[in-house]
Amino acid sequence: MKCPLLTTAASTIVFGLLLSLVLGKWTPLLAVDDGARDALHRYTAENPAFATAMKTLSTIGSARVYLTAFALVAARLLYRHRPRQAVFVVVTVVGSALLNVLVKRAVQRARPMVSDPLITAPGLSFPSGHAQSAVVTYATLLVVFWPAMRSAWRRIATVAAAAMVLGIGLSRVALAVHYVSDVLAGYVLGAAWLVATIAIFDLRRSGSRDGHTSGWPSRRRSTGR
Repeated sequence: MKCPLLTTAASTIVFGLLLSLVLGKWTPLLAVDDGARDALHRYTAENPAFATAMKTLSTIGSARVYLTAFALVAARLLYRHRPRQAVFVVVTVVGSALLNVLVKRAVQRARPMVSDPLITAPGLSFPSGHAQSAVVTYATLLVVFWPAMRSAWRRIATVAAAAMVLGIGLSRVALAVHYVSDVLAGYVLGAAWLVATIAIFDLRRSGSRDGHTSGWPSRRRSTGR
């Protein structure tokens, strides 16, 4: 129990630090935010293939995609008689989205402004909802599917999940709809929320009782060679 608490506490502290720097308009942070916004937006505008990739990643990370995917995951878990895990998925994903809205309304940071924007995005900027949902989405999928995967697939899935999280975060800065600090704040807030929900639902203990923690059959281990 100590590890989840420490992870949640550390993520919350980092988020609080970023929040205080943004609210205090700390000059070095603003310089990084503005510099990355201008440089990445210019590069994206000048490279159509890169722009298409960034728009694709941004769409993949949108609410309509991940909420639909998790509705199917939760339904599958219920079908496999895993209501605890189904509720965990719903609370983690929906709760994260609501938390992001509440924090955005409290902070009231406007989105970046650039000439000739590649896309437009409504709403507020801090923290990035795409970045937060990317962490929550792919980590939750790993938690749900982990017991059913072989070790080789676990490594592949972890690398793929990390690549998607980083790619979605990059896309929001490259498309000039978020600052770097927005994305970093989304990452740490998402991590804090995810670890907190894992601890609350105590999935490890649930898994020890059920034999596995996902709604898919777990891989049986051989007792001999």
